[in-house]
Amino acid sequence: MTAVNTVNAPDLPPLLENRAGPTRLATRLVNIWNYRELLGNLVRRELKVKYKNSMFGFLWTLMNPLLYLAVFSVVFTLFLRSGAPRYGLLLLSGLLAFNLFSNGVTAATTSITGNGALVQKVWFPREILPIAAIGGELVTFFFQIIILFFGLAIFGQSPEWTMLWLLIPTLAVTLLMALGAGLLLSGLNVHYRDVQHFLDLALLTWFWMTPVVYLFNLVGQPFIDRWGVGAERWAMLNPMTPIVVIFQRVIYNPTNFSPEKQQETFSLMLQPTSWYLENLAISAAFGFFLLFTGLKVFGQLERNLGEVL
Repeated sequence: MTAVNTVNAPDLPPLLENRAGPTRLATRLVNIWNYRELLGNLVRRELKVKYKNSMFGFLWTLMNPLLYLAVFSVVFTLFLRSGAPRYGLLLLSGLLAFNLFSNGVTAATTSITGNGALVQKVWFPREILPIAAIGGELVTFFFQIIILFFGLAIFGQSPEWTMLWLLIPTLAVTLLMALGAGLLLSGLNVHYRDVQHFLDLALLTWFWMTPVVYLFNLVGQPFIDRWGVGAERWAMLNPMTPIVVIFQRVIYNPTNFSPEKQQETFSLMLQPTSWYLENLAISAAFGFFLLFTGLKVFGQLERNLGEVL
């Protein structure tokens, strides 16, 4: 792999040539690694710009889930009885996971068009922009999940400690899917600005097709009623469903409640770890497909991004 003569800024390393063939992906990964310092700077800039000229700054990141927790706990306890105890904790457990994916994809999709001046002036691996956008959302996610664990402590509710490790591969799959979709859509959005508007509708539809606001039992039980025990796996073909349900199972942890309540409301969530891993594998396969497709399409479109912008 040889260095390409570019118009790099003096403090940026040279790019390696993206040759065709099996070494192309490896070359792109090496380029991204060589520009990791720029990636870190862009993530920090994403966070600063998000709350620029804001009086409370990064505190807004914490206020958002805190408000969700308070409002939904009151509404679904006193008015719209959901049947799930401490509904605010259940909602937030799944919502933070879905929002990480949704916000990450949205930010990545507009990352190229939003940094047009940088793309036109300096040559660097363009993939860094959608990666940095998702990185900023990941930092926000970690701060917001603090509020969720704070809520668990307030209500005296504990996560499922023996399954806590399951959040690591689940988070990795979430980021994998967000990165694949973000790479695919960010390149397309430069050429077709309708993409970002269509994305809003697609994510809204996807949200309501995923058991975030409602319980997984409401999705899986109809399959069981029609095709028998085990048919609830069909509901897991939505790649965001295993992710959301795992976060709810581990963090909200229905085993905090009585055996009667568990069987009445959460029976389909009381599955062994192997069941969750098998269904998470479906999401992982979809994520790798998205990443492969995204890298391929992005690689074809990146050559003239500066000219189109």
